[in-house]
Amino acid sequence: MQDILDWKPKDQVLNWLLEDNQPSVRYQTLTDLLGNSEDSPDSKNSYNQIATKGWAAEILERQRPGGYWESEKSLYRPKYTATNWMALVLSDLGLTKDHPKIRKMCDLFFDRWLQEKSSDNIFHDEVCIVGNTARMLTRFGYVDDSRVARLIDRLLEDQKSDGGWHCWNNEKKGALDGWEALAAFAVLSKSRMTRKVQNSIERGAEFYLKRKLMNEGTSKYRPWFRFHYPIHYYYDITVGLDVLTKLGYSKDKRLEPALEILRKKRQADGTWLMEKIHPDPPSYAWGKHNLESKVKPFALEPEGRPSKWITLTALRILNRVYFSN
Repeated sequence: MQDILDWKPKDQVLNWLLEDNQPSVRYQTLTDLLGNSEDSPDSKNSYNQIATKGWAAEILERQRPGGYWESEKSLYRPKYTATNWMALVLSDLGLTKDHPKIRKMCDLFFDRWLQEKSSDNIFHDEVCIVGNTARMLTRFGYVDDSRVARLIDRLLEDQKSDGGWHCWNNEKKGALDGWEALAAFAVLSKSRMTRKVQNSIERGAEFYLKRKLMNEGTSKYRPWFRFHYPIHYYYDITVGLDVLTKLGYSKDKRLEPALEILRKKRQADGTWLMEKIHPDPPSYAWGKHNLESKVKPFALEPEGRPSKWITLTALRILNRVYFSN
């Protein structure tokens, strides 16, 4: 293995991430990689620009007056440009309910997906949808809402006996694809980490670590070994590494095989590529469930080129592994 200091980000990469054309990347680089306080003038200035410049601003410009994208009837379809998918990206980019367009959008989720009497309620839906929604609404600032707490309870209840989760309710064992519950737990504050949540995290983390974040089935599933964004509900090893290191498992030696892949994929200039934009063709269906072919792909960055988002994610992972206590 190369010297640990070799994995510090190169100056030209930091300068690239700190460009002001993508204030979300700039803000998260300042706070997550450079250790700036969220209250520092530079951090606050970058954060305040997220909704007015770059990816988040472009997404918000396409929001309809009713608070939705694409379809007024469905928050979920068409994949991957309807409201659900735009909301997940906006939550990653750092916006919260402090922005009126985010509040208006979230009202739709609470009215349609988080009302027991609604025909669209997700309390009994696939755990992938439940986990994504819990993570998204927590990031938007609704963690105190009892309906979000109910989603967290559902994730606790749906954990399989082997410690994992599965998107399909009728499956008895967990799958690496069922990462959304752990990702939802990873955005909870320490004060929200109840003993039940902590126990669930420990069992879930062990599920992934035993499998070294990639070993499932008799052969390698190729989509897990190339990096993508938006994540939607698709897994790759950066998803596993990001969640596990965020949850405090950055020093576990069982991460090493996945970390080695991450390190090898770094380009000579210190960046990582956007290797794929989902969805994959149906030939990459997992289990007996085919991926849908009639979807509208959505991406922030071009496929096959250096990606600010993938590079930021990779450097955050390495920062937790090598440079955090």
